[in-house]
Amino acid sequence: MVAFNKFFTSVLLAIVYASSSLAAPSPINSKHATHRTREIARGVKLETYHPVSTYETFGTGIDHPLRKRAGVSFKESSVAFIQSKLGVAAENAVFHSGYTADVVTHAYAKQAHEGIFFANAVANVAFNSDDKVVAFGSSFVKPTSIAPSTPAVSFEDAVATAEDALGGTYNGHPAEVKYFAKEDGSAALVHAFQVQNTESGSWYEAFVDAHSNELLSVVDYVAQASYLVLPITKELLTQGFETLTDPADVKASPKGWHWTGTTNSTTTTGNNVITYKNSQSAVSKQSAAGQVFSYKQDPSKAPTVAANLDASRTNNFYIINTVHDISYRYGFTEAAFNFQKDNFGNGGEEGDRVTASIQDSAGTDNADFSTPPDGQSGHMRMYLFTSTTPERDGALENDIPVHENTHGITNRMTGGGTGACLQSTEAGGMGEGWSDAMAEWTEQTSATIKDYTMGQYVTGDPAGIRTHPYSTSKTVNPLTYASVGTLNEVHNIGEVWANMLHNVYAELVGELGFSKTAHTDPTGTEGNVVFLHLFIDALALQPCSPTFLTARDSWIQADVNRYDGANKCTIWKAFASRGLGVNAKNHKDDTSVPSDC
Repeated sequence: MVAFNKFFTSVLLAIVYASSSLAAPSPINSKHATHRTREIARGVKLETYHPVSTYETFGTGIDHPLRKRAGVSFKESSVAFIQSKLGVAAENAVFHSGYTADVVTHAYAKQAHEGIFFANAVANVAFNSDDKVVAFGSSFVKPTSIAPSTPAVSFEDAVATAEDALGGTYNGHPAEVKYFAKEDGSAALVHAFQVQNTESGSWYEAFVDAHSNELLSVVDYVAQASYLVLPITKELLTQGFETLTDPADVKASPKGWHWTGTTNSTTTTGNNVITYKNSQSAVSKQSAAGQVFSYKQDPSKAPTVAANLDASRTNNFYIINTVHDISYRYGFTEAAFNFQKDNFGNGGEEGDRVTASIQDSAGTDNADFSTPPDGQSGHMRMYLFTSTTPERDGALENDIPVHENTHGITNRMTGGGTGACLQSTEAGGMGEGWSDAMAEWTEQTSATIKDYTMGQYVTGDPAGIRTHPYSTSKTVNPLTYASVGTLNEVHNIGEVWANMLHNVYAELVGELGFSKTAHTDPTGTEGNVVFLHLFIDALALQPCSPTFLTARDSWIQADVNRYDGANKCTIWKAFASRGLGVNAKNHKDDTSVPSDC
């Protein structure tokens, strides 16, 4: 549980507000409309080119050349309109696909040369119910030169080139020979085929020059979900939203965040978590195709209004998935009893993704997390907070779900997945401390060590919810190991442990530096990377019902296991600075360290 003495810390998410308006063409003054740089494999980047598209709308519609003729299909009408509009020959504009919707009929055509389609030169025509053209778009080109239509490079050689560049294999889908419009105005002949890597989740259509055997471009079939968020590294709403594209870490979530075991969802439902209100059918749906969730929270309105509820469910979905991915990278995997519906054959019991109830009606001014044994879903309940007007939603403050989700990590990893080894007062208090420490870790952005205050949003109190900020200064935070002996409430005990971990973190970062990529790259030697490795490693090492002493010893042992004890003295000094030295026992302070330190 969070348990609020005063207040917690803020981080809000909404998710990409993808709105667009269609208008007449405007001047192109950047590469955004025509280029995209992708990191395709092993750090290799490929800048792809897409011919400039023109687009026009025509209000109530304009006539096309065949409108007055009876018995003409929309396929014929679209080609006739393209011919008249662009001045191309009939054989160079070929109908490709189309359909009639409730009020509009859509037709799509490809540019062709000598019977060979262009891969990236297309046109679309829309007709209203009065058979008038209401919209027209085109990326047809007028090439300065066109390559011969007979390939000089074999298909097998082209496949080898693409597989090497893209880190995947040809998936057997029928290949084609196409033309490809290049930025220099020429048209290259290409082998076009699909390359997949099922392990990484990549899936491309590759275009390899059929005369030079050069990979010219790709189509990336993997939809990239976009999130307009206050990222997990930010604390306050005033720090501003950012657009995050595909934040899922494919090493931790190989099929993305929306995989449900058989398919990808278009809701706040996925392999790691489902977020909902009241019923698991009451999830947030994507606001636009392609897993776009565009729900911007309005703090001036009640949290229960539709947009704010969607923002809340989406934000919680983002946070829990992010914590899943970070902790997975550092060892909280399927085999280590984590929470996933599909374990992908990697061990552990599956079918236990987190179920997160948003704006739960069971309480207010709090949040909690239930951790049953591996194979049963962890359950999070997020409540509304009532000390402000309008009320505030705990799911819109990242520290709260990070704190709660960490209870699942510590309860699962301590004692081998039973969920039953942090039940004593001291162990339960340490559970609260680990959760605060993880929330603090996720918000670090530099090597600067600052005091950390939990909870400045949901209660509107800048002093936070704990009795003191977490600090290396004993003036700011005087808590020591001896304080535990005077406390009997788990959250108060948790503050002592969290502040000790704050000091360990400060010492490690001060000595080893800070990695800005620690969330996704656990291979670094920087202090924040070392800290989280030891944090996770020690959980699995410590006994059931750990104490401050046994947990401290687990950190020291974890350092031996992973780093050959290189950080032994740094860790000892940090613990000893808060009374948990070599001779500490029975909640009496000791500041001594081993003699070789």
